[in-house]
Amino acid sequence: MRATGSSWWARQDQRTHLVRGAAGTSVALVVALALGSGTPVVADELDDRKSALENEVAEVQQSMEYLDADIAETIGALRTYQGQLPAAQQSLADAQGRVETAADDVGALAVRVDLAQETKTKITEELRADRQEMDETREVIGQIATEAYKNGGVPTNVSLLLGADGVEDFTRSMDMVDQAMRSQNAAMARLSEQNATNANSQARLIAVEAEIAKLKERADAALAAEQSARDAAAGEKAKVDRLVADTSALSAKLQEQKPVIEAELAGIEKAQQQVNADIAERQRRQIEEARKAEEARQKAEQERLRAEAEAAAAAEEARRRADAEAAAAAETARRAAEAEAANKPAPAPVQPQAVAPVAPVIPDPPAAAPSTPTAFGLRSPVGAPISSGFGWRPTPVGTIDFNGTGGYVHTGIDYGVGCGTPLYAPAAGEVWYADSDVLPGAGNRIVLNHGVVGGNNHGVVGGNALATNYYHLTDYVVSVGQRVSAGQLIGYTGTTGNSQGCHLHFETMLNGTLVDPLGLLGS
Repeated sequence: MRATGSSWWARQDQRTHLVRGAAGTSVALVVALALGSGTPVVADELDDRKSALENEVAEVQQSMEYLDADIAETIGALRTYQGQLPAAQQSLADAQGRVETAADDVGALAVRVDLAQETKTKITEELRADRQEMDETREVIGQIATEAYKNGGVPTNVSLLLGADGVEDFTRSMDMVDQAMRSQNAAMARLSEQNATNANSQARLIAVEAEIAKLKERADAALAAEQSARDAAAGEKAKVDRLVADTSALSAKLQEQKPVIEAELAGIEKAQQQVNADIAERQRRQIEEARKAEEARQKAEQERLRAEAEAAAAAEEARRRADAEAAAAAETARRAAEAEAANKPAPAPVQPQAVAPVAPVIPDPPAAAPSTPTAFGLRSPVGAPISSGFGWRPTPVGTIDFNGTGGYVHTGIDYGVGCGTPLYAPAAGEVWYADSDVLPGAGNRIVLNHGVVGGNNHGVVGGNALATNYYHLTDYVVSVGQRVSAGQLIGYTGTTGNSQGCHLHFETMLNGTLVDPLGLLGS
């Protein structure tokens, strides 16, 4: 029995070892194939991890918004699988731990069962020996009783005295009777002791057999738990294997498409650069025209101020000359009156005092009031939260760096809005572009030029030229050359072009450079 039990336990231990080995191999394979890195996640963190993973996927898809939809979806799926791998690895490790725990329980129970079986064997052997001793004791007692029966029972002292041939014979007879009685009493006492020992051994045997039954019941439960743990580990290993296979397949697919994607990105970048260069050139001309207009205005203002200053100087000089002539005439009259009173001849007329020329004082024309880009009064084109900001984005871990630069610049901000949301002009301006699929991947777009002042749309405020771009629209309701006022409906948001979901991509180009719209938006 014992050998059979040990062999059974050994087979279970061997099966556990095989499961552990397979699980360890799978984990090693995951580490070797995973393209992204991640920290294993425990169960109570899975909800947070899921939310963060969804945000990562959304960020990847938004970052690839100018790629074809199927490629962007492939990249998103790749990132999803990579995000799920750490949790799957952790689940596999947990399942492996449960297998080890269950196997340890089975092993511990096996030892206890073996010990209980040894105790049972020992007690059984003791009982057999006790029964043999009791049989021998009973045989001795039986012999004593037989001898006494043959001799007519145990003789009394009187019978011994009457039947004795003398004192010595009587004494010898008494010693023999006493020895027989002591042997019988000893045998009876030993038999009583053996009965007590036997009863105790029987009680111990019953207790051991009950313990063995309990241990076997627990062993059966432990074996079932181990089997369940092995099944769970096998299931988790299958999940990890599927994730590894899916991740490897998607990575291989993207690697195969990499030359096509890089060429497509290069074409898109070139088209974007051209569009941005066209807008920048128009803004450069605007700024140059505004500068020349400002110079002409200042020159005209300076000429006006000069003419006014010269006219004022001439008037002042004429006034001073008139004053000098009036003073000379008055002095001539006074002298003539004195000469007439003194009956003297009239003196010669007094010559007016020479008047120095008056130099015109020409003031400097007033300088233009200082201005900042916020002077455009830009407001948010939609009432929605920003789902993706402006600026540098490193290539998401585990994805392919198609540009070879380690990342990309998100040239605007994204508003998380549903398709068909009304889009309003953030400031007064003129429609420069309203078209579809002219810019690869942009879908329906609008470009507004801002800077309408006093009804004149020269596009420059405080020396700054500003244009705003709107991509992926469902539709636009304005046309090129149309002037719009702040808050006027210009279109509806959507997901046209290479877009992975409804949103608005909003850009601001200031003086020929794309800048963060948040630095221009007012309250």
